[in-house]
Amino acid sequence: MKDRIGITRPSLPLPSWRARRAIARLLRTARGPVSLGLVALALMLAPMGGLLSYSAPETKPRQEKKKDDKERQKKRKTELSEVYKKWLEEDVRWIITEEERAAFLKLETDEEREQFIEQFWLRRDPNPDTEENEYREEHYRRIAYANEHFSSGIPGWKTDRGRIYIMFGPPDSIESHPAGGTYDRPIWEGGGTTSTYPFEVWFYRYIEGVGSGIEIEFVDPTMTGEYRIARSPDEKDALLFVPGAGLTLAEQLGLASKADRPFFSPGNRERYPLMHQRVQDQPFERLQLLANLQRPPRVKFNDLATLADAKLEVEFDVLPFQMRVDFVRITDSSILTLITVLMENQDLSFKNNGGYNEATVNIHGRIRPVTGRRPQIFEDVVTQRYTDDVFDQGVKQKSIYQRQVTLPPGHYVIDLVIRDVNSGRTGVVHHGIQVPKYAEGQLSTSSLILAERIEPLHGRVAAGPFVLGNLKVRPNVNAIFRRGDPVGIYLQIYNPGIDQTTLRPAVDVEYVLLRDGREVMRFKEDGQNGLTRFTTQQIVLARTLATETLPAGTYTLKVCITDQVAQRTIEPVATFTITERREN
Repeated sequence: MKDRIGITRPSLPLPSWRARRAIARLLRTARGPVSLGLVALALMLAPMGGLLSYSAPETKPRQEKKKDDKERQKKRKTELSEVYKKWLEEDVRWIITEEERAAFLKLETDEEREQFIEQFWLRRDPNPDTEENEYREEHYRRIAYANEHFSSGIPGWKTDRGRIYIMFGPPDSIESHPAGGTYDRPIWEGGGTTSTYPFEVWFYRYIEGVGSGIEIEFVDPTMTGEYRIARSPDEKDALLFVPGAGLTLAEQLGLASKADRPFFSPGNRERYPLMHQRVQDQPFERLQLLANLQRPPRVKFNDLATLADAKLEVEFDVLPFQMRVDFVRITDSSILTLITVLMENQDLSFKNNGGYNEATVNIHGRIRPVTGRRPQIFEDVVTQRYTDDVFDQGVKQKSIYQRQVTLPPGHYVIDLVIRDVNSGRTGVVHHGIQVPKYAEGQLSTSSLILAERIEPLHGRVAAGPFVLGNLKVRPNVNAIFRRGDPVGIYLQIYNPGIDQTTLRPAVDVEYVLLRDGREVMRFKEDGQNGLTRFTTQQIVLARTLATETLPAGTYTLKVCITDQVAQRTIEPVATFTITERREN
């Protein structure tokens, strides 16, 4: 840059914004010649960065403060990581799935981990409508119980008994031999007498994902209280490796030796018929059971449960189905509720699986009391399979499913979600029901069930869907019958009056069939039908109605029940439709 007399002087940079702010502050506070001199000095030094030293005392503490904050944050993150590690390795070690564990380990922030833990428990909450998470509370109760009862130098939750208890809850029964000693083997273990280490046998009637009739044997070979899951019935035998001691029946008869036991040689079971070993005691069956017991309890149909919770109405890819609910009294305060679902096979998606055309439907149901009490949840799988030669006929048939639930009288809401596994089509129903209250001593009836089939069990002991007493009753869900197919009628009558002269119910039953309000047929119950049963506690009406002579149309069936002792009449009613039979 040149001045007026042509002398060139170096160009100086402009003051920084920090320097300009400091100069302005000095100018505002300058008083007298000394202050003005300091301002002039500041103006001279500003372009050369001399004022940078002015802000240095302020910059250093700020940097140190940031460093301290970073160290404190790092320390706090480390402490929280220990908490999360304990949650993963101790709290939920036996119930978290491998997929959930892998997802949790990929999370980067504590906020994400907190959200994961919250969702982890929500996925398992049997009743999201309440503030408490019953699953979580029961889980930590099991951990506390395991630590209190199964500790043996290591925490109880780490032991085999503690793990099984935490995963599957208390067993239905326990056979305990805390001191071991003399033991008479059952025949399926080979018979004979031996001496054992302390052992326990836990029995579960059913474990989801494992099976039914599960026996888990725990043995304490070290006599320290640490029971371990046995892989063979012979693990509890204290004389197993003592020659000539603790022999089985086959070994006593010279038909086998200890080396021939299934523990050593699985194939010898066929060679020695006295060793009546159960299938579940076979070595490979035991190993399969152990593998199944290693898997954490899975969250079954959780996506369907989410639909039920959210009260979603599915608008696309709907899987159509029909549902009906019937009620049968067990006691005055316990009502057997029959939930029956009907699906058309033509609405299901079939895929070839092992030579069969197979369709699978997952069902998730929840029965919620309107009072807010804990709901009942049920989940099932319905499978239909046909070979190629009958597939064309099978796809024209229907699939029927029934769940029997015992409920006290009251108002409930049934949330039912059904999903076709192959196609993903989903159906959702929210249905309100009122479970009836049967007054003591008052003449009343069950639901009037119109059935497509009623079969006697002929003395067979049976339980499960469609079984009512000594009969198997398959309701017709949509109440549509083809002409010529019999209409099954099932009804229970409660609290009939007893004639003191005959000590039998004095009840008249008459069936009236109406169409468009006009009577079409009328007949009385004579008690000669082989399915009808009279007792002093109740009357079970079970018979069929022929439809060959009935034209197609909608009919109303009225059952007129007159108690001659109490002089009271009730008339349950049901409606059904008859269609013409189509030729295939």
